[in-house]
Amino acid sequence: MKIRTGLGQDSHRFLDDPDPTRPLLLGGIEFDGRPLNGNSDADVVLHAITNAVSSVTGINVIGKTADTMCRQGITDSAEYLQVALTHLGGLRISHLAISIECLTPKISPRIDAMKAHLAELLGIHPSDIGITATTGEGLTGMGRGEGVQVLAILTVFEE
Repeated sequence: MKIRTGLGQDSHRFLDDPDPTRPLLLGGIEFDGRPLNGNSDADVVLHAITNAVSSVTGINVIGKTADTMCRQGITDSAEYLQVALTHLGGLRISHLAISIECLTPKISPRIDAMKAHLAELLGIHPSDIGITATTGEGLTGMGRGEGVQVLAILTVFEE
């Protein structure tokens, strides 16, 4: 059996002047709070996972591909993830670990909802997803409330 691990990272600032119609999305789940700045829906969790998949496949999606999709009106970050997943070929996902750094919003109350949604997108069981959250003791801009940063580690295997 061949095992590979992908690492993905992404971060976004909160909008200074938020649009009240734009939600704050993390892992496809809506949270209370200021939305993140970005051309897409700025779902930093889905972007980090997409980058982790790209780390495995060597085919970057966040960047040129996602930018082109944005210009075509496709701003749902789940669509970028689906594009990245098509490049996995015969590789299967066995585990996803996510670490979220932010002061707000509070992540813990929505972890189960995030796991359920991500499991559906990735075709794995929610128990195969680990999500942790930290303020980082306020040592970075994320921990001081300026935005959200996410690290994602994806484990895949080929039978």
